[in-house]
Amino acid sequence: MRKQLTAAATSLALLFSLGTGSAFASSTLTTTVKSVYGTPYKTGGMSTRGFDCSGFTTFVFKKMGVSLARQSKAQFHQGSPVMAKSQLKAGDLVFFNTLGNGVSHVGVFLGNGQFAHASSSKGIHIDRLSSSYYSKRYVGAKRILSQAKYKKYAVNL
Repeated sequence: MRKQLTAAATSLALLFSLGTGSAFASSTLTTTVKSVYGTPYKTGGMSTRGFDCSGFTTFVFKKMGVSLARQSKAQFHQGSPVMAKSQLKAGDLVFFNTLGNGVSHVGVFLGNGQFAHASSSKGIHIDRLSSSYYSKRYVGAKRILSQAKYKKYAVNL
């Protein structure tokens, strides 16, 4: 129980720190994530009634005028590879192998080492790429947004 409370408090702190000292304070990206934070996980879900991981990323990118494939494995084949974690920018898709058979989970990078995703146990949630669970399962990242869309939707200029 104590671990769950600590995790919940950390998640809320991460969520509310997105607007504090962040270049992404009022972007469409963070506004969209904040608006659905805590929405429950739902297999096949693509709406505010419930999301799965690729349904969440599809929803977020639709708000930025970008169409994504429906499944995480297919989304992994879109965009340009981001070669190092140090090169990640807000709006990049981050991919994980959570089932042991290749890409099976996706989230959207928010900056400051944080990403938003649809957790099967917590719903729409923010985690750190450096967490022990996700750092071990990280597969790679893809840059989907053009430079113009990045400036328009992912940063607060």
